[in-house]
Amino acid sequence: MPTIHVNDTDIHYLHMRGRASEGPAPTLVCIHGLGTDSLASFYLTLAAPLAAAGVDMVFYDLRGHGNSTRPARGYRVADFVADLDGLLTALGVTSPVHLVGNSFGGTVAFGFAAKHPGRTASLVAIESEPPTEAWAKRVGELLTETKQELSRDETYQLISAQFGDHHARLSRQAYRRLEETTMAEEIPSGPMLDLVDLSRITIPVLSIVGSDGFQADDPYLLEGVLPNCRTVVIQDQDHSVLVEAHRQVRDLLLDWIFLRPLAAARRDLA
Repeated sequence: MPTIHVNDTDIHYLHMRGRASEGPAPTLVCIHGLGTDSLASFYLTLAAPLAAAGVDMVFYDLRGHGNSTRPARGYRVADFVADLDGLLTALGVTSPVHLVGNSFGGTVAFGFAAKHPGRTASLVAIESEPPTEAWAKRVGELLTETKQELSRDETYQLISAQFGDHHARLSRQAYRRLEETTMAEEIPSGPMLDLVDLSRITIPVLSIVGSDGFQADDPYLLEGVLPNCRTVVIQDQDHSVLVEAHRQVRDLLLDWIFLRPLAAARRDLA
């Protein structure tokens, strides 16, 4: 897969064209989460069925992840947003895109939608939320705890016993990222969105959460702060809903991209 140099960073990406269909193909940009994640989590779960449906897709590794550059510093949400802006510009993607973000990837998507509303057609957040002060507190504590846990050899023994050696190796790689960069310190620094900022995100938003995930206490929270948000709760799923329930996520995305505009048009005509 190729790389593009944007925002002083080499971004590893895949621009996958959907099979021919009537009319211009919608473009879906998939943004993965932190730590052990990479573009593979989307590519291996959603690429084939969405391409078959006629969707153009952009997958990429966030800075510090996968095969993208790992700078020592530069990990504020604004840096990730600038990377995405530069990538789309370099690829010549000029029409508004559908953003799909898993975990921290959704946070980046919200930051992009707030800064570039004209370039965003819709947003699908999977087990994710916008970069707010409350989010920053939680993610800061989580990154600190994760860094401490991964500094202990017994942690990898437990991971290997429960999930296998491959997951243990990925976790060691994630620890090196946290040790060799300012990721843990910078990510919670924002910039943050407040209630006024959120009220200005008027694009359609679909929030997909697991019933046992990070938002289990209030899965419909985003509907209360975003003007145009719909929530789908997938039962018996936790934060790994993208991987564990990828067929349901796929069907929700296809309905969202292709059926939602038709439903909106019918409402306008009514």
